[in-house]
Amino acid sequence: MTESRPDLAARWAATVAQARGTQEGPDPAPYAADLLRRWAEPQRHYHTTDHLTAILDRIDELAAHAEDLPAVQLAAWFHDAVYRPDRSENEERSAALAERALPELGIAAPRTAEVARLVRLTVTHDPAPDDRNGAVLCDADLAVLAGAPDAYADYAAAVRAEYAFVPDPDFRAGRAAVLRQLLALPRLFMTAQAHDHWETAARHNLATELTLLEGGGA
Repeated sequence: MTESRPDLAARWAATVAQARGTQEGPDPAPYAADLLRRWAEPQRHYHTTDHLTAILDRIDELAAHAEDLPAVQLAAWFHDAVYRPDRSENEERSAALAERALPELGIAAPRTAEVARLVRLTVTHDPAPDDRNGAVLCDADLAVLAGAPDAYADYAAAVRAEYAFVPDPDFRAGRAAVLRQLLALPRLFMTAQAHDHWETAARHNLATELTLLEGGGA
């Protein structure tokens, strides 16, 4: 993936301006460049700028459900900004990056704290029932599960590519465990809109991938 994404840079600038309000701050462009460089790192196959764009688009679709839309949008930018598939602290390091960068940009402390909280929430994708911001971010992040069959197959292949260092039997076992955990949830999507539009397709895709993994066909 290329890090030169003027469309994303423009979206970033608009979000920062809205998040700042009347607060002054430095030019947001260098921060966009740093984030886009991170999202274009060579170890990424799924967690790329395409993934970032998709999440931002889904957040736009679910915007009416958010309590603090700029915070949710900023959290999308930061939630996989630090990503190493062989490490378990990616979300924590991504949240810490937000906690450093956003005050420099002129984002107020309460909104910065909310962004960091949302980034950390993506470890579990389990927002509280009254967590409107968390529901929008998590639903947007999981929307890929409801893609058309070909798109879902591409997603699954990209995830496998990111874990190419894991032997196939180990990957199958780990991925199957993740799929079973997702399928066991009472609902995958927390907002009514996402649940109505994406739940059925997502469960079908997850169940299909699990069947293929258990049968040795994926």
